[in-house]
Amino acid sequence: MRISVKGRYALAAVTVIAHMAQSRENVTVSSISDELGISKIYLEQVFSQLKREGLLLSVKGPRGGYQLARSPSKITAWEVLTALESSLTEKTENTVGDNVPEIEMALQSLVFEPLNEAIHARLSEITMQEILDYSDKQKTQQAFMLNL
Repeated sequence: MRISVKGRYALAAVTVIAHMAQSRENVTVSSISDELGISKIYLEQVFSQLKREGLLLSVKGPRGGYQLARSPSKITAWEVLTALESSLTEKTENTVGDNVPEIEMALQSLVFEPLNEAIHARLSEITMQEILDYSDKQKTQQAFMLNL
């Protein structure tokens, strides 16, 4: 499985917004762009799709920016990725089709369908809160290592 740059950026950006949600601040595209080293223009495209899918809210005005539409514990990695990765929800195309239907059925039933179900199940279990917590834990451990 390959996740596109847009999908990976979306997960990273939503993690930053989740972190800022703790302080109830609106998060600007510029601040996320600076923090993550990602193009502002590219992030705006990502945010547009996340907003369209109901994962982000935008606030206009001088103190505007973005917020999560729900708590980080209620947003899954699956939701974020499928907002940008249509390939995750597409059915696997036929491999040999009508030429050898028994092989096609075996491949679909034993390989492709279980793989798609496993990907969906795993990504649906991972919340943005878990990603945020893990990230915060790594940051704390790195700071501790630097202080030694």
